[in-house]
Amino acid sequence: MSENFVEHTLKPIFDGNSKILILGTMPSPKSRQNNFYYGNPQNRFWKVMADIFNEPLPQNNEQRENFMLSHGIALWDVLKSCNIDGADDSTIKNPVPNDLNSVISQTKIKTVFTTGKKAYSLYNRFCRKSTGIDAISLPSTSPANCRHYTYEDILREYSVLLAYI
Repeated sequence: MSENFVEHTLKPIFDGNSKILILGTMPSPKSRQNNFYYGNPQNRFWKVMADIFNEPLPQNNEQRENFMLSHGIALWDVLKSCNIDGADDSTIKNPVPNDLNSVISQTKIKTVFTTGKKAYSLYNRFCRKSTGIDAISLPSTSPANCRHYTYEDILREYSVLLAYI
């Protein structure tokens, strides 16, 4: 696969009651195709969220958005654009950050979580100073991360969200 310029096309998910912000790096090709965050069916994000809150797995984009909003969770990505090879965060070049304060200023967000080390690194490099909020790094739920983290490991790590909602 070749490195492509990718512009973020998904709207941030939030409302005035959002208390935490979960940030990835950039939507994967599957997420862009499905027009929603964590859109690869192999990604464990939505199953983890459903299990943490002991609710049924949201089945479509409307249910996913309503699920996040009903729990005070905002969802977006650190980057507005970059060059990237497929969904491989390690190939990101020329990153341009989103203006996270455009969302934070309209919410009750006091805590930022990142999904994966690259999102954490990019947040600290480009966004931390302007938001004034330290990020908490969570493991990536990507199928590429399966060999490093079991489902139980990820579920345990993401359970920390409950303390901030």
